[in-house]
Amino acid sequence: MDKGGSSIPDEEWERFLREAEAGSPGAPEEPSARARMVAQRLRDEPGPPRGWRTHEPPRRRAGKARYVVGLLVVVALLFVALDPGRVTGWLGFDDGGGSTAAASGQPSLDDPFKGSPAEHWAAGTAGITMPSARATGWMSEKQVSEALDSSLAFLSDSSLDPAVLRGERPVKAIAALNPKQADVQEYLAKAFDAPDRENPLTLFSRFDPSYARLAGDVIKTRGGITYREGESGAVEVTADVTFVYPVVRAAGDSDEVARTIARREIVMSWDDPAKVLIEPGTFSLKSYRVDSANGGCSNTTGYFRPEFAKERGPSDDGTKVDPYERGTSMDERMRDRDASDCGTATRT
Repeated sequence: MDKGGSSIPDEEWERFLREAEAGSPGAPEEPSARARMVAQRLRDEPGPPRGWRTHEPPRRRAGKARYVVGLLVVVALLFVALDPGRVTGWLGFDDGGGSTAAASGQPSLDDPFKGSPAEHWAAGTAGITMPSARATGWMSEKQVSEALDSSLAFLSDSSLDPAVLRGERPVKAIAALNPKQADVQEYLAKAFDAPDRENPLTLFSRFDPSYARLAGDVIKTRGGITYREGESGAVEVTADVTFVYPVVRAAGDSDEVARTIARREIVMSWDDPAKVLIEPGTFSLKSYRVDSANGGCSNTTGYFRPEFAKERGPSDDGTKVDPYERGTSMDERMRDRDASDCGTATRT
C-alpha cells in the first residue's frame, strides 16, 4: 500500500486493524462516572475504609469515669460514718470527747488488746496447744494424759487465776510442786516474804492491788506444751507460753490501758515415785524462767509494776526485744542478756 510516498506492508496493516478493533491493552481508558464517585469518596475519608468483618469497640464515655469517682466518694463517706474514731486517728485529730485512745488506735477499756498481735490470740488456756498422749517412760498413755492435764492446770493456777493476779498467794499452784524438792521449797519460802532478784514472778503472775488491776477479765495467750522421756524414765513436760495482761491504774477512774507481757518457759518432771523421792500427784521443777515486758525492770517487789504513758521514761540501751515474737527460742532470746539487762521492748 502506498500512502504519502511511503508503503506499509499488508501484514502490518492487517495487524493494526485487528488491534484497533480489539482495543490496545496499553491504551488508557476514561473512568466511568461511578468510578469517579467512588474515588472522590475515598479521598474525602480520613482513614482506610472499614472491612465488612471489621469490629470497632465502643468508645468510652466520660460519664463512666464520673460514676466511679462518685462511687468512691460515697464509700469514703460511709466509712467515716461507721468508724469516725479511726479516721480522726489517722488524721491526728482528737474528737474532744475523751476517746483519744480509740481515735489513735491505742488500747481502751472496751478493746484492751487493740493495736497488738494479741488482739487475734485466743483467751486463757484456749491459746495453749496440747499434744496427744502416748505411753512414755514409766507412764501409760492414760497417765501421760493426766500429767498433761495437770501441767495445764498449773499454768492456769499460776498465771491466769484471778485471785493470784490480784496479788494473793498461789496456793493451788504451789500444791502441785513436789514438796520434797528442797531447792524449790527454799525458793518459795523466800520469794513471797523477802523477794529479791529471785522473786515469785519467775513462776507466778501477780499485780499489786494498790497499784494496778486488770482491765477486764480476759488474758490472751499463745504457746504450747510438749513432752518427752527424761531422766530415769520420767515424763518431762515443757511449757512455753506468752501471757498478755491488760491493766489500768488501781486508783482513780483512769481509762488508760497498759499491757504487761510475760513469756514463761517451765520444765516439769513427772518422776517415777519408785526411783525419785516425790509426793504422788506432784512434779519436780527442772527449770523455770520468764522474760517480761513492761513489768518493771529490776523489780524486786514480787509484783509486776507496769508503766503508764505519763510515767514512761526514755528507753534504755538494752537489747531490743519484741515481746510478741515467738519464732525465737528462749535460749536464743536470753543467751546474750545478763541478769541486769531487762531488754527494751519494741512494743507492748
